[in-house]
Amino acid sequence: MAVRPGNDSPPAASTLQQQAHDADVEAESVRLTALLLPTVEGHGLFLEAVEIKSAGSERTVNVVVDLPEDQTGSVNLDLISDVAHDVSLAMDADPHDHGRPYSLEVSSPGVSRPLSQPRHWRRNKGRMVMVRRLKGDDVTGRLLEVNDDGIRLTPQIPVKKGMKPKTGDPLTLLFTEIRKGTVQVEFTHLDDTHLDDIGGEGIQEDTRPTKNTASEA
Repeated sequence: MAVRPGNDSPPAASTLQQQAHDADVEAESVRLTALLLPTVEGHGLFLEAVEIKSAGSERTVNVVVDLPEDQTGSVNLDLISDVAHDVSLAMDADPHDHGRPYSLEVSSPGVSRPLSQPRHWRRNKGRMVMVRRLKGDDVTGRLLEVNDDGIRLTPQIPVKKGMKPKTGDPLTLLFTEIRKGTVQVEFTHLDDTHLDDIGGEGIQEDTRPTKNTASEA
């Protein structure tokens, strides 16, 4: 009698290779985060993430920086350019780098970034945000307060087109109730929002053939 294979068959070789690749990328991201943290903090900025994407023998390293959570506004391009220069030097001097070519990008998150951590919410106090709840309808409103447990906002009540927006009573939401949050761009308040903050613009360095022959942009 023929035996049919069950669902507990071992993963395909390609799946194991992808898992091993993903683990290597994650480990390299953690290592570079520790390496670049002092450089970014030396400019008074917060290191949000180090993201690595590989394509063949080349890789793109995207370093995302932000202002500390007690500051408002966005990271201007001049400061990002300065950070990109010093991050490039730090990576070129990395004693544990394996010499693969890389392209360096240094950018700010931009308002399109999901609000997934308490510090993200604190950085956007006073702005209009949209909150997707785990249960119940989505809520859009002005972010008033943020603490370790959740947020407090003034909801914007939907009205007919052409009518003046109405606001409801302040609402408190726990982080455990929130699926996702995003900042809503208000075109009547563009003077408070830098263009690079909207799009998360940044600086891209030239691809380097090796870590010791870098040319600065």
